[in-house]
Amino acid sequence: MRVIHTVGARPNFMKLAPVYRALSARGVRQTVVHTGQHYGGLMSEGILKDLELPEPDVNLGVGSGTHARQTSLVMMAFEEQLLLERPDLVLVYGDVNSTLAATLAAAKLGIPVGHVEAGLRSGDRSMPEEINRLVTDRLSTWLFTPSRDGDTNLISEGVDASSIHFVGNVMIDTLERLLLRADGEAPLRALNLMNGLGPLPFVLVTLHRPSNVDDAESLARLMAALEAIASHLPVIFPVHPRTLARLERFGIQHERTTLLDPLTYVPFLGLQRHATVVVTDSGGIQEETTYLGVPCLTMRESTERPVTVTEGTNLVLGRDTARLEREVLGILDGQRKIGRIPDLWDGHAGDRIGEILA
Repeated sequence: MRVIHTVGARPNFMKLAPVYRALSARGVRQTVVHTGQHYGGLMSEGILKDLELPEPDVNLGVGSGTHARQTSLVMMAFEEQLLLERPDLVLVYGDVNSTLAATLAAAKLGIPVGHVEAGLRSGDRSMPEEINRLVTDRLSTWLFTPSRDGDTNLISEGVDASSIHFVGNVMIDTLERLLLRADGEAPLRALNLMNGLGPLPFVLVTLHRPSNVDDAESLARLMAALEAIASHLPVIFPVHPRTLARLERFGIQHERTTLLDPLTYVPFLGLQRHATVVVTDSGGIQEETTYLGVPCLTMRESTERPVTVTEGTNLVLGRDTARLEREVLGILDGQRKIGRIPDLWDGHAGDRIGEILA
């Protein structure tokens, strides 16, 4: 069997790694195609060292652009790769534009597609990722779901149950594998967040979605809330390049909040595991905090990962920055949500996928 993996953004690499290892152990021939949707060492190639992955076999180098332009460029370049290699299966990951584009190109050539992280739904079609998820799942032959709600969503949409495979969360495979390396002591000491008793309380922040950072008023409100929180405990904010560009363009000040350059996975995980609370708009971080038992406050109107709310440590706050401040102070006062680790988030999702395919 010959498989092509398509990855386009940093989280895709973390989902790819356990599947790649599982298929390698079973003698499957594999090609990794990096579309270049996200680029730069810290945002893509830097993650390969953390994950012990080889360099991608192909880099399409499409770069940034509008959704239509980026999707079309990936489709054209990826189609050429498919015609060259004629794989038996294309594996796609998550919900970025590269996932949709690779799925469309493969489906039009009659090549089966397997979607890792299938079935997730936010119910909000204003999010480009929701469109990508819907179309990718509709065209995929193999649907590997990370949680039971994924199965329910797919069945309600009329998907044949025989195509659905509940395998668990591949992101947790990667987290478990790297957790021992991510002790966090070095970055915590560098940020003066350690004393003789261990880590000091702090808030860890990630924000990058257009609904939060592309509107000057929304971003200003979020930063004002973080500044207010920072008067009570340190706020550490590794800033996505998109967010930093907007902060600079809009002239938004941040005197108390500590801004850092983007971090690769292991250093970020080291901070995340010791955070008092994480403030985010990232889907993957909602999952990681649930596994780690760290309170998570999600600044979005909806989540495609409701299991992190119903079973985990996540609260979805929408754009309510006043509530954000109240929740952080409540957590600091000991009023934290206690969750559980969802079923099959056990570090073996990649092996299940490998067994099913091979």
